Amino acid sequence: MYVKDHMTKNPFSVKTATSISDARELMKQEKIHHLPVVDDKGGVIGIITEKDILCASPSQASTLDMWEISTLLAKLEAGDVMTRKPIFCSPDTPVEEAAKILADNDISGLPVVENGKLSGIITESDFFKVFIDLFSIREHGLRVTALVPDKPGELAELAGAIRDAGGNILALGFIRGDSFGTKLAVIKVTGVSEEELKKVITPFVKEIDDIRQI
Repeated sequence: MYVKDHMTKNPFSVKTATSISDARELMKQEKIHHLPVVDDKGGVIGIITEKDILCASPSQASTLDMWEISTLLAKLEAGDVMTRKPIFCSPDTPVEEAAKILADNDISGLPVVENGKLSGIITESDFFKVFIDLFSIREHGLRVTALVPDKPGELAELAGAIRDAGGNILALGFIRGDSFGTKLAVIKVTGVSEEELKKVITPFVKEIDDIRQI
């Protein structure tokens, strides 16, 4: 899976001269949380988030009246509060690499640039949707969490045992286990009962942490 398959294409954007008031209203109307800032050629030169606008706005403890606040915000432009030279990715960036970029840099959105121009944006909410798809959350089945040995061939044997029992694996993911040489597996299966699934996977796991119908 690549960013181009999950990004918002042709996203809303603003110019450096766009007032903060207009940027805030655009975010509100379109229910978005990020606005790339582009130059006249469509190149990304910055990004504005709701947090940037909040930090630029007077606090609720301000003695300014609404007219004064509106006047102040009207004078502020996107170029004054944007994050300059933002981190971005390409449409062909793998989604897991894009997610790593977000996590490592503590940011919530990535402009997507192709041939030097803004072509999309991918945000945390898009990764939530990817997560839902990867774990088949919208499909009913048995969800098992188990500690499995981290060694070659173990996954193939486990999957083969589930298949031989008539089960169908909807989703499978791993997290590094607490102890050395193990992984925590999350498996979603249909086609077998809970008792049968326990019986089938027990020889291949060190411990079944949880099993439930979801």
